[in-house]
Amino acid sequence: MKTPSFGEKSETLVYKKRLGAYIIVSRNNGSEIVLVQAPNGAYFLPGGEIEQGETKENAIHREMLEELGVEVAIGEYLGQADEYFHSRHRNTDYYNPGYFFVADNWTQVCEPLEKENTIRWVSVDEGIDLLKRGSHKWAVRKWKSSQ
Repeated sequence: MKTPSFGEKSETLVYKKRLGAYIIVSRNNGSEIVLVQAPNGAYFLPGGEIEQGETKENAIHREMLEELGVEVAIGEYLGQADEYFHSRHRNTDYYNPGYFFVADNWTQVCEPLEKENTIRWVSVDEGIDLLKRGSHKWAVRKWKSSQ
């Protein structure tokens, strides 16, 4: 099966590869999901860049503490979706293969370690509308269709 790809890939640009791992965290029987709002106002699924030497799962566990202050039990793997985008903040063009998971459950263990983001619980459909990246929308739609 072909990996879904989002964004415009230009033949004239040089892309920096940035692997990412993201997770859908829900509550109220899957009727709400949590989104992370970056300081620039854009919404994303919790997660982020896979750092050198990390597995996808290690990255998710680290990012959950940083962004949400939660520990998650990683469940279903939804798959990979690729994204091409330009970061105005970093003035860089990225090729972002994203690996998407679903949390079976989660526990609040501390305050988020990163203070610059805003945490927002929304309905699944509102979340799809708010998410900035096509790959994140794809993952939530795929998860929703399997509910």
